[in-house]
Amino acid sequence: MTATADAEAAENGLTPLADYLGSVLRRLRALPPLDLDLTQAYGNVLAEDVVAPHSFPAFDQAAVDGYAARWEDIVAGGRGVGYVPAQSSRPGGRTVRLNVVGDLGAASWRPVRLTPGSCFSVAAGAPLPIGAEVVVPVEWTDQGMAAVEIFRVPKRGYGVRRTGEEVAAGALLARCGTYVSPALVAVLAATGIGHVVVRPSPRVVIVATGDELVDVGRGSQPGQVVDANSHALTAAAAEAGALAYRVGICDDDPEGLRGLLEDQTLRADLIITTGGTGTGPGDMVRRILSRREGNRSGPVTFTDVALYPGTALGFGTVGAEEVPVVCLPGDPGAAMIGFEVLARPAINLLAGAEPVFRPSVRAHLLETVSSPAGLREFRPAHVAERRGGGYTVQPLNGGPFTLSGLAEANGLLVLGERVTAAAAGSTVDVLLLDRRR
Repeated sequence: MTATADAEAAENGLTPLADYLGSVLRRLRALPPLDLDLTQAYGNVLAEDVVAPHSFPAFDQAAVDGYAARWEDIVAGGRGVGYVPAQSSRPGGRTVRLNVVGDLGAASWRPVRLTPGSCFSVAAGAPLPIGAEVVVPVEWTDQGMAAVEIFRVPKRGYGVRRTGEEVAAGALLARCGTYVSPALVAVLAATGIGHVVVRPSPRVVIVATGDELVDVGRGSQPGQVVDANSHALTAAAAEAGALAYRVGICDDDPEGLRGLLEDQTLRADLIITTGGTGTGPGDMVRRILSRREGNRSGPVTFTDVALYPGTALGFGTVGAEEVPVVCLPGDPGAAMIGFEVLARPAINLLAGAEPVFRPSVRAHLLETVSSPAGLREFRPAHVAERRGGGYTVQPLNGGPFTLSGLAEANGLLVLGERVTAAAAGSTVDVLLLDRRR
């Protein structure tokens, strides 16, 4: 955000988005680390660097089913048999004949040694005999049991996995802040790690507020609005890696809201409310939480931010434990954008994840769009990679139709405060959404 954009936002009585995010995130701290068994570590974020205590593979082993042999026996033809050129086949070619002196499986543990002119039948994963320099795949042989004829010569080292070839003992496996994925779990286990120190997944409670709200499974009537927000935000929090809990609908009752939030602080690292952030007569969340007497740990601050859709956001703490609370607008599209802009970075910060923001790219805009002056707009969009490199972005429904646009989007087109129109062919910023499709 430029200084000019900051000034324009200030003139409109709005807080620049970058300033607001900075002030909120500086008040949050990552959750205390836990030492977890590896089976429980998936989905969390490492709280310290992890170094391999052992090599992987831990010993020289066969990478394929076949015959482990000395290289000189293969190229010299074994016991006097002539050299077989690589890629030669049985008809018209000369073969190598070796004695098969034993079988080695993955569970074999006694050390054995190759002698000239001999080989071992080995299974993939089996420890290699001492002196083995190549494993000839079974399909390149006659699959003999006492003796084997080799029809095709592999390159030296083919079919062999040496100790530490993939991961050496002492190698850095993952840095602090790395997400523990299934693949990383496999690497950790393979190198002998049974537990890791991680930041726990934040426990996030989602509360929808408003007398007008009714639960899903019915259509809206005059004076009623189906609660889409708490369901959508619970899913969004879970996608962000949180342990998400939806507590349903809270009416615009001051005592009910206070009591519900007080109860939820016992199981929450973050509370997200939706609705009631404006200044209208029914905006109970702002009226109650912004008063010190309504909040034991001090008021939640509500700020008009230079953000579109949804300018009114709230942040503070509630309860004796001072649990952070994020207050999002009641409009479903604005609530989802508010989650992406404010709540998701807060969840990532609590989890110790790095970076806390979505990745972004510069993209070629395919359609001219307009944007409200003085506000930073986040519009749903579809991003695609260009064949020659780079990205294109197609704007989708935004503004009052943001919710329907988000259902199709894999990115968010970002239009700055000073942008009132962006022409087709211009280059714009786009946040990439992690949609599993």
